[in-house]
Amino acid sequence: MNNRYESPLSMRYASAEMTQLFSADSRYTTWRKLWVSLARAERALGLPITQEQIDALTAHVSDIDYRVVREREKIVRHDVMAHIYAYGLAAPEAAGIIHLGATSCFVTDNADLILYRDALHLIRKGVVRVIARLSAFAEAYKHLPTPGYTHYQAAQFVTVGKRACLWTQDFVSDLADLDFLLAHFPFLGCRGATGTEASFLALFDGDGGKVDEMNRRIAADFGFTECFSVCGQTYPRKTDSRILNVLSLIAQSAYRMAEDIRLLQHDGQLEEPFGTSQVGSSAMAYKRNPVRCERICSLARYVMNDAANAAQTAAVQWLERSLDDSAIRRIAMPEGFLACNAILRLADSVIGGLTVKETVIAAATDAELPRVATENLLMAAVRQGADRQRAHEVIRRAAMGAKHPSDLLGMLANEPELHLTPEQIQTVLDPAAYTGRCVEQVERFLEKTAALTADADCTPDNIDV
Repeated sequence: MNNRYESPLSMRYASAEMTQLFSADSRYTTWRKLWVSLARAERALGLPITQEQIDALTAHVSDIDYRVVREREKIVRHDVMAHIYAYGLAAPEAAGIIHLGATSCFVTDNADLILYRDALHLIRKGVVRVIARLSAFAEAYKHLPTPGYTHYQAAQFVTVGKRACLWTQDFVSDLADLDFLLAHFPFLGCRGATGTEASFLALFDGDGGKVDEMNRRIAADFGFTECFSVCGQTYPRKTDSRILNVLSLIAQSAYRMAEDIRLLQHDGQLEEPFGTSQVGSSAMAYKRNPVRCERICSLARYVMNDAANAAQTAAVQWLERSLDDSAIRRIAMPEGFLACNAILRLADSVIGGLTVKETVIAAATDAELPRVATENLLMAAVRQGADRQRAHEVIRRAAMGAKHPSDLLGMLANEPELHLTPEQIQTVLDPAAYTGRCVEQVERFLEKTAALTADADCTPDNIDV
């Protein structure tokens, strides 16, 4: 509807897969699946629940009457109770056993953990795609010399491929953190009002083994192998902080890469993809602005700041639980995932269509070559008998006095203290001689990334920017 606010993340930036995952249908059908799983486990462990009741619940997992839910919530002011009511109307024969022994957090928190885990796997796919794209780019340009920059001032040469490995390494680090998080991602299970499982002990006549088995069965239904050892009514909100911290790390990596590309596009060395009919400016028709990289940086700032929401929430959970986490989590968690998803899609498109302006880079390299060569000239002068400290001062004065880098070598050729002929000076003017071990470093690094990206899907992702 055009007369109501809609999140740009879902309308413009995130993928259909990610937005569907956090849709109302996805969330509330997961609630119903949890209720089915609970009833199934309780029946298997001896509670008076019939197979017919379970079948009725199963048959109505997806046909949620949102109108009934909205009207009921206006009355009871409780979203879970409104959904229980609507589910009971759809499956009246099972209405009396829905949510047996559980608290609201059984569906809300477990569903969130399921959605977050699945969303993290989607994010992982995006990170791997970016690593694969960058690895291919680094391989293609591992030999191409380019000015390195420290303080954004021209410095010793690197290669275009080596620079790409710096970006890639950041994402590889993020992938390791993401995999660690996924490997240590427990389920909440059915823990009761304060996490003591007292309601389920009452249902199972004090048999703690049955309570454990019930939790094991429900967790297994949703692909989890363990539950939190202890908890209050909710799962520890520290989990949300860990999740958003990982998303923030990914955003930081993407921001760094996109910012570098923006700087290099300003210098004409790289250029992000630009559509044949794309308009760069409504006023300046000639403009080719790096809008994708700018959008990455913009969204990354949101994700990096969003991480603070989870940290603050984790810090203020009173005793066994507080409800001041609810509203902020409904916003911060899904939006963090959608924004990170959008960042990775944009990064994928930028890297996949990045243009390297080799003639511009060669010109920049040639312009800086005389200054970069002075370190080797210093070594050559010493080998010819010059005093190292005096030679350094001679080169320093000449470099500071040269109006243009191209003037420098001629000035040095006339310095008797260096003991170097013009011919000897010319022998050090090969840019590749100043890239050190860049090629070797790229090749060794890519050997490590190859295993990470072996199954990466790098089919084009058409992104509307």
